[in-house]
Amino acid sequence: MFGRKRSVPQPAAVPSDSVEASAFQATTPQDNALKEAVASPSPLARVKHAAESTAPSQVASTVVAGSAMVEGTDVGLPALTTPVLSGHSAEMDLLRREVLERIDPVVAVQLERDELRQRILSGIDEMAQQHRIPLSRDEQHRLVNDLLDDMLGIGPIQQLLEDLEITDIMVNRFDQIFVERKGLLEQVRLRFRDEQHLLNVARRIVGRIGRRVDETSPMVDARLADGSRVNVVIPPLSLDGTCMSIRKFSRDQISLLQLAEKGAMSETMARLLGLVASLRLNILISGGTGAGKTTLLNALSQHISPRERIVTIEDAAELKLQQPHVVRLETRPASMEGTVAVSQRELLRNALRMRPDRIILGEVRGGEALEMLQAMNTGHDGSMSTLHANSPRDALIRLENMLMMADTRLPSLALRQQIAGSVQLVVQVSRMRDGVRRISSISEVVGMEQDVILLQELFSFQLEEEQQGRLLGQYRSNGVQPQFMERARYFGREAELQQLIHQMLPHGGRV
Repeated sequence: MFGRKRSVPQPAAVPSDSVEASAFQATTPQDNALKEAVASPSPLARVKHAAESTAPSQVASTVVAGSAMVEGTDVGLPALTTPVLSGHSAEMDLLRREVLERIDPVVAVQLERDELRQRILSGIDEMAQQHRIPLSRDEQHRLVNDLLDDMLGIGPIQQLLEDLEITDIMVNRFDQIFVERKGLLEQVRLRFRDEQHLLNVARRIVGRIGRRVDETSPMVDARLADGSRVNVVIPPLSLDGTCMSIRKFSRDQISLLQLAEKGAMSETMARLLGLVASLRLNILISGGTGAGKTTLLNALSQHISPRERIVTIEDAAELKLQQPHVVRLETRPASMEGTVAVSQRELLRNALRMRPDRIILGEVRGGEALEMLQAMNTGHDGSMSTLHANSPRDALIRLENMLMMADTRLPSLALRQQIAGSVQLVVQVSRMRDGVRRISSISEVVGMEQDVILLQELFSFQLEEEQQGRLLGQYRSNGVQPQFMERARYFGREAELQQLIHQMLPHGGRV
């Protein structure tokens, strides 16, 4: 795996039986090549004396490309990792570069991560001894992790992906990274080496799903292997360099009751939402950016019967349904190679021919609203979708505007009648100023009066006070009986709904 620098021609392929013995074993050609390489004059030797004679204050402010941290800058920013390596930062930087230059990528990609880690660690240890660079075991492991993140992961922000408390990662430029932790934004002491490093990571991410980002396509949506959503914008659209936003999703499925434990809703609300999902009501989840719409949609999907056939349609696949009979569809943008774009509207039309019991649309934002409502109103009960809006009433207005974008040329009254006959429940999700995501309203569509769609609010969040930066209030029920009792009777869940109605008193629990 290691040998001379990559400028020396390498074999076109590596036999499979040589992979197991290709990293720092005395009997391999790679080991002999490495020893020959490290015996020759190296930049490390020339830097060593300069690094030892450098004042500690100057060394402490040196950028370490491997750990992607800057010591002595951004005072007061939260430290995500251990402090930067001190005393021989320049040596660590050049050692990291030499390791990357001598790695044989053909061999490296055939090794498991743990085995690759051990062989890189052995190589670093031998190189450090050859050049008399004192490295502690922690420093060696840190350098190995940085190299692995560059080779197999997404560079210095790989550790942010592994932090379960972080929900959003925002890279404004190569040396400025923010995260959202517990609903609040903070800057972290991490950085990419330079603009090219960040651009290479962005291209690697979008390339994994067959997309590209370059001057001809400077904006792109993608996803990571764990389902996290990625948006990349590069110059000339992004004036300060490559900009990347990552929306993380929980690795574990979160249930409605777990959301209630986190304060997102009351237990009664959680049980009601689970019941209406199993009763196959058409549900629209409304909220702002980062309010938790997809998380709630995933939680609702857990109450779908495993006997139903579900078709999901998304721009970037984010839903994680656990049912056995799920067909996942994803849109495709046009490419320079002549690949034709496939929109959500086209996928919805095709999904109607796939015999779905339910259709789940990740987010409705345009003319596909017409096909979605037609599906909801023509035998595909229990379909769900999300959209961006600030209230249940605004959600219905936006939906009407999207229907107009479909060039239906129908009067507004006909469009509103179609909405009232298709959507049965609107759930409003909000990220409030204390960073907590809460369901602020659950409203039922109960019909029309003249040309106005009628909404009946079943639950709402009432803010009362603020203590130590956290908003306190109550989830209140209006005490009205929902109009889907007949559907509950059809599914044999009338007694369960009656019990929930009994609990839906005009007072709630404080959160």
